[in-house]
Amino acid sequence: MDALTRILDLARVRGALDLRCQLAGGFSLDHADAAPGEAPFHLVLAGEGVMELPGKRALQMKAGDLVVLPKGTTHRIRDAHGARTQAPITLDTSGPLAVRRTEGEGEVLDLLCGRFVHAPDAGQLLFASLPDVLHASLADSHGIATLEAIVAVFRAEVGELAPGALAVVTALSQALLVFALRAQLAHGLMPPSLLTLLADPRLGRAMLAMLRDPAHEWTVESLAAQAAMSRATFARHFEAKGKQSPHEVLTLLRMHLAAELLRRGELNAAAVAERVGYRSESAFGKTFLRVMGQTPARFRRDAPPG
Repeated sequence: MDALTRILDLARVRGALDLRCQLAGGFSLDHADAAPGEAPFHLVLAGEGVMELPGKRALQMKAGDLVVLPKGTTHRIRDAHGARTQAPITLDTSGPLAVRRTEGEGEVLDLLCGRFVHAPDAGQLLFASLPDVLHASLADSHGIATLEAIVAVFRAEVGELAPGALAVVTALSQALLVFALRAQLAHGLMPPSLLTLLADPRLGRAMLAMLRDPAHEWTVESLAAQAAMSRATFARHFEAKGKQSPHEVLTLLRMHLAAELLRRGELNAAAVAERVGYRSESAFGKTFLRVMGQTPARFRRDAPPG
């Protein structure tokens, strides 16, 4: 398992499809702030539209565009022409996937709307470091042929709604998040974060080593060896890419790996502490409280099963 996949797994990211929108004529749909642990997304299957966010320039959306709102920001989706009159909206809930429609003239904006649900306590691992908006074009990142194939699968699945269709679309939605993250990283649009560390060919090896063996007594020297860099060069590049020291990142990863073990409920706190590199249960408890905001016992009691 690569480091990004492991981080997504730790954050317990899951795609959830809410509804399909087929909008023509004039329309304007408001979306409130998302609940904690949710990042709304919109995938344009066909047509064009505009997304408006508070204090930001209007975002043009076209076929093949994926827009993710990592912080769940309130937003509005409207027609591309800013029509003054709006067509009536209907909601069809007769099928497995609800469909919102407007009857109007002109090209139809065909939109899939859903959420990436993640563990709120793991948000700092991934979503807290992302910009307010992730806007990726599948055409730009994967080419027209791939875009057409992906969109064709989505349209076929949500159009026919054969048995298992929502499971297929949900799995594809999660893959789209990875595509969006890759696009941000490839274009240098990602601020320094865990993600930029993961994307770096050499620093990513050190990240993966920490994830694979959190109980190891990692030092800057041993992590630098994983990255095939000198100690000074590694430390300088690591902090530039991640805005945190190697020790701070190691602690963060250890606590989230511990949280994963606590959710499972198979080990007591002392055993969990040992699994993530702490010989003292007391020291582990203090660090867990500082990083996660709860004691290990409280976290185990309150967390849903993993």
